[in-house]
Amino acid sequence: MPLLRLLLAMAATLLPCPAADYHVDANAGDDSLTGLTPAEAWKSLEKINSTTFLPGDRILFKSGSRWTGSLRPKGSGTPGADGKPITISRYGDGPLPRIDANGNAREALLLENIHAWQISDLHLTNLGKSTAPWRCGVRISAHGIETMRQIHLRNLHVHDVNGDLRKSHEGCGIFFEAMRGSRFDDLIIEHCHVERTDRNGICQRGHGGPRSTRIIIRNNRLENIGGDGIKLWGTNGGLIEHNTVRNARARCKDHAAGIWPFDSDDTTIQFNTVSHTRGTLDGQSFDSDYLCRRTLIQYNVSHNNEGGFLLVCAPGRAPNQDTIVRYNISVHDGVNTARVIHFGGGSDRALIHNNTFVLGPKQQLPMLLFTDWDGGKARDARFINNLVIVERGGIAKYDFGPSTGTLLENNLFVGRHEGLPQGITAVPTAPPIAGPPVPSENPDWLETLRPIPNRPFPRGKIIENPGTRDFFGTPLPLGKPLAIGAAEPRP
Repeated sequence: MPLLRLLLAMAATLLPCPAADYHVDANAGDDSLTGLTPAEAWKSLEKINSTTFLPGDRILFKSGSRWTGSLRPKGSGTPGADGKPITISRYGDGPLPRIDANGNAREALLLENIHAWQISDLHLTNLGKSTAPWRCGVRISAHGIETMRQIHLRNLHVHDVNGDLRKSHEGCGIFFEAMRGSRFDDLIIEHCHVERTDRNGICQRGHGGPRSTRIIIRNNRLENIGGDGIKLWGTNGGLIEHNTVRNARARCKDHAAGIWPFDSDDTTIQFNTVSHTRGTLDGQSFDSDYLCRRTLIQYNVSHNNEGGFLLVCAPGRAPNQDTIVRYNISVHDGVNTARVIHFGGGSDRALIHNNTFVLGPKQQLPMLLFTDWDGGKARDARFINNLVIVERGGIAKYDFGPSTGTLLENNLFVGRHEGLPQGITAVPTAPPIAGPPVPSENPDWLETLRPIPNRPFPRGKIIENPGTRDFFGTPLPLGKPLAIGAAEPRP
């Protein structure tokens, strides 16, 4: 009998423990209870932070409840399509459960060296009495492990985080950082609302180690961001799509932009809307920065960004190669002390084709500006099949600076343009589009930039591998000359 009992006990330790749901209620909960039903709910963040959770477990916060402190869960789920992640979400009706760190912790939510977590439906703030370096709403940290896998954030409201506004000590709404040879794989941030966060909105920081993979940032809304809106740093194949970034670089004094990658290859930035980015350091809606290769920026809307539409930059010894910018719409980007497109320093083989740009009646600034950065000079940039409309009273200027091999071909320049290369002239009248465009919250304003049906529309040249659709989703005539600008005539 003793041997039988021993064998049964050993067998029990080998059987998988069933997943459990744990409920947390800030008002009626009690940490001495089991947490396994709403009636037996736990009360505190401390109870959660002291528990190691198992694959398949769920931690459910009661809707309408509010906690003060920092949530720092432990344990890992099993990654993969057939794995068992650990979930944090809510139960009951009412407002999202809220966690206020009140500046007493670096973050309101910390996920550190754990795998397979799905976090959704939380309201997170971290507003202290004064600013602090590295303060965040959410921080995801990988350090001293090979790969931190499968972290998914959905439907989080992150706001009022007064982190440091300096890039060297930057705070953030949602921040993920890999250090000491670590990386991320399968990190998704989607359907989140980030507002009034300093310095950045959704930001990655790398340290020159192995690059992260399968990073997706999509369908998020960012508003009133102190510095950079969305930034990847140290990722291969990252995807940033269907986000709205409004009023970035609202408070910082150093360089910042709406959406951009740094030290990343094969980043795709598409279907985003960026507007009202402040200032001219850098102040653009999009940036393909140095140590980046094959950045693809397509199908985006950009308007009223003080620093302009696009920055492509690299100092003398750091590469930026093969950036492609296509089928975007830029309207009224750039104050008169800025530029619409800036090549700052070195870049190789950038291709900007089939975009539509509109400069307003009060804009008198460079449409294309090339400058030196630490010996870096743009090489072989190509500007092809673009439609550039300058409304009456405006002036588009062109300064090719130290660049070499720059090619302008088959573009249509409408209105007043100064400094175009010899042999390229502007025309006084725009092709048949409804215009002029007036940006608004209603996306219907973009229809004013579509070709008017049944009217001849100018065509440019054939582009190798141009994609499959125009800005509005109309299929491209593959193997044939493309319509100039971001829109094909409707079939």
